[in-house]
Amino acid sequence: MELRQLQYFVAVVEEAGFTRAAARLHLAQPGVSAQIRQLERELGQPLLDRSGRTVTTTEVGRAVLAHARAALAAVDEIRQTVDEFSGLLRGRVRVGLVSGAGTRRFDLASLLADFHDAHPQVEISLTEETAERMLAALLGGALDIAVTGLADERPPAGLSYQLVIDDPLVAAVAPGDPLLAAHAGRTSVPLAALRERPLISLPRGTGLRGVLERACAQAGFRPRIAFEASVLPVLARLAARGLGVAVLPALPAHEASAAGLRTLEITGPRLRGRVALVWRTEGPAGPAARALLGRLRTALPEPGSRREPPATPLTGDARSAADGGPDHQAAGA
Repeated sequence: MELRQLQYFVAVVEEAGFTRAAARLHLAQPGVSAQIRQLERELGQPLLDRSGRTVTTTEVGRAVLAHARAALAAVDEIRQTVDEFSGLLRGRVRVGLVSGAGTRRFDLASLLADFHDAHPQVEISLTEETAERMLAALLGGALDIAVTGLADERPPAGLSYQLVIDDPLVAAVAPGDPLLAAHAGRTSVPLAALRERPLISLPRGTGLRGVLERACAQAGFRPRIAFEASVLPVLARLAARGLGVAVLPALPAHEASAAGLRTLEITGPRLRGRVALVWRTEGPAGPAARALLGRLRTALPEPGSRREPPATPLTGDARSAADGGPDHQAAGA
């Protein structure tokens, strides 16, 4: 029995087929099939059921699968231990990113590129998902680290975090919107005033949407979501066209004016758009993931810190609005 046979077996099970497994392993399909048949001959039992449209495990195969995965994991740990002593990092780090994470406010692209330059043997996989799914993936071990919005004051039990963005949320409307006349001379609007208004928000599962829905539920009503979009510049443009009230992270008055918007801070209660670096409390399993987490905790600015760079305008001109990627895009996503 060889380790590569166990690796091929696990790949075929996970991909539910020989062709996809071979592509994943960058090998020819006949070679993968031959090695698994050799493994089955050595064990004296069929491990895979090839009779259906997809390949599945036999009863023996299901029992062997757990041991195969454990053996491969043990080999990886041996390699990582040796690498730690030699000062070499290798392995794979799975990172979840909130939409808009590649902005100047926290330029993750540059941070990850610098880490890769320092540790070229580390493979970094990136996933962009909603906050809800990323937190579940962290708890389930499918992700090592995430930069994600927070719907609650802190992430679920078992996860630790470091805040990156903490901005008040505002109601953004077109200059002629009735909300402005009803609250003339004020810089804020109570949440209850949005009860009957069509709202423009990030999709369900994002941190900002979770904050909004929870606050509305506590106020005794359900928000009327008229439009959803996954990036904030689109929400801003919809509001500027008079299609409703966009719920956005706060931005300076001159930036709102350039985007064709007027904003009022939402109060009663005050809502916050928060983005955090999140990881499992016991820490990532591998040394590469632990090293990247340490790098990010040091490099990412905390709200209000002197290291936090000035915000990039939400919409400096028509071109930047069309391109997306505003600095405020990530807040609460």
